[in-house]
Amino acid sequence: MKRVLITFLLAGVLVTGLPAMASANPQGPDVSSWQHIDGTKIDWHKVRSAGHDYAMVKATEGLDYINPYFVQDCLVMRVAGVARGAYHYADVRLSPEAQAAFYSTVVLGINGPGDLPPVLDLEHSHGLPPEQLIDWTHRYLNTVQALTGRQPIIYTYPNFWRTAMADTHEFNHYPLWIADYNDTLGPLPGGWATWLFWQYTDNGRIPGIDAPTDINYYSGAGGDIRRLARW
Repeated sequence: MKRVLITFLLAGVLVTGLPAMASANPQGPDVSSWQHIDGTKIDWHKVRSAGHDYAMVKATEGLDYINPYFVQDCLVMRVAGVARGAYHYADVRLSPEAQAAFYSTVVLGINGPGDLPPVLDLEHSHGLPPEQLIDWTHRYLNTVQALTGRQPIIYTYPNFWRTAMADTHEFNHYPLWIADYNDTLGPLPGGWATWLFWQYTDNGRIPGIDAPTDINYYSGAGGDIRRLARW
């Protein structure tokens, strides 16, 4: 029932190469329940007024977790004119098809105008060897694309991909969201030639968000951010 309610609420709102200078690229936060200190709300109008045209929100994890602020954030983001992205935090010990279906059901209402492609957050191997992780990832991504009609974005860390994923090049046709907190971004893993988003800090401050937050650059590889969000 909770999943049906979330999908209904979100659907109702829908009526309505590496850059040379990363600092020139549009910035946007990605948030989860951690940014809602003691239940405080994010003021998405302030976020937008501060120049952030897009944001990513954690939607789901595993097979039974839904971010309790996901619906609230997505509804106000739409009103504030912030392009919305939603990510699933993978638990590779559980069925990739079942997780893909769970995520796709929860985010069904943010797969229209103003919404960014689906995102897989892959950063923990839980001890699985690379060949199993690679198979898991293929199955998850294929299922999400079949259910949403959009090619997913992969979020990962360079060291995780080079070690846990054996630096496989099998996924470099997917858009990359890379997390790297160095001042400059080094060579990309996995044979990727460019990145779509770069999470450059996990301790940023943005007006409208009371807690420290991740902040990202957008490379422009998908065109204007509004084009990527199909606005």
